Amino acid sequence: MKLLDSLRQYTTVVADTGDVEAIGRHRPQDATTNPSLLFHAAQMPIYRHLVEEATELALERGGRHEEMAEEFIDRLFVLFGCEILKVVPGRVSTEVAARLSFDTEATITKARKLISSYEKAGVSRDRVLIKIASTWEGIRAAEQLEKEAIHCNLTLLFSFAQAVACAEAGVTLISPFVGRIYDWHKKEQGGAEILPDQDPGVASVTRIYNYYKKYGYKTQVMGASFRNVNQIVRLAGSDLLTISPELLDRLEQTDGVVERKLDPVKAEASKEKHLHLDEKTFRWMHNEDAMATEKLAEGIRKFHSDASHLQEYALSQVAEKVG
Repeated sequence: MKLLDSLRQYTTVVADTGDVEAIGRHRPQDATTNPSLLFHAAQMPIYRHLVEEATELALERGGRHEEMAEEFIDRLFVLFGCEILKVVPGRVSTEVAARLSFDTEATITKARKLISSYEKAGVSRDRVLIKIASTWEGIRAAEQLEKEAIHCNLTLLFSFAQAVACAEAGVTLISPFVGRIYDWHKKEQGGAEILPDQDPGVASVTRIYNYYKKYGYKTQVMGASFRNVNQIVRLAGSDLLTISPELLDRLEQTDGVVERKLDPVKAEASKEKHLHLDEKTFRWMHNEDAMATEKLAEGIRKFHSDASHLQEYALSQVAEKVG
């Protein structure tokens, strides 16, 4: 048996890419995208028709170049999402701009617009997850959106406080970032490799999973941002895992059997206390975690930077047509 087939016995496998062809090869249940993945995919000749269509729709909207560029990005996200949904049976995650991470109302407005575009394209809202950064403001936006049956994937999740607040808000899914947690701790230790059984990213997801299952939260846990196969197999049993095409290839080519590590029955033994977080408690608890504070801020900056590249690309497409 291959590791990927073995993993699928316990965990829903998700492809972390904007490349529809790569998704088709690995037959995942769901797929996740972000601005950098879509910027990369948009450069591929095979997807040129989607770029052309997004440009035409942006020009139809009219207005200033910046407004048309924003429309181009929204349309491109939805067009790629629709293509991805032709090859995955489940859901696609589509991201709200990182610059809205501290604006609850603007996040809600953008999410509604994206869902409306999907529905106009004939895609049910049940097949789309709106990706939002796990800031206090983002979590509040997701809480409102879930009440409207707009399902959310809370991303850039590094602290236990973020996980608790997301569960209390009733969000559909969270994406704790295993690899980036690992990176931070490795750097703190002077760059030395961390033993697999001491991996802090794996430990973080395990703690969150056990807490959710022990206290009966419906929010799903989707481990994300992996650096190696070891991190993935140590989280077998997580509700979902979103994996890059490179690591999916490795799992598909490696013989072996994956042992279930995360289990709702074992989660009952968790000693974690049941928490209820108001805004002040959330902010303090998150602030006390140096890694999470640093990585959340850095993640928002990086996603915004990636979105800026996409914005420049969008402006160039619009300017080319407008003249």
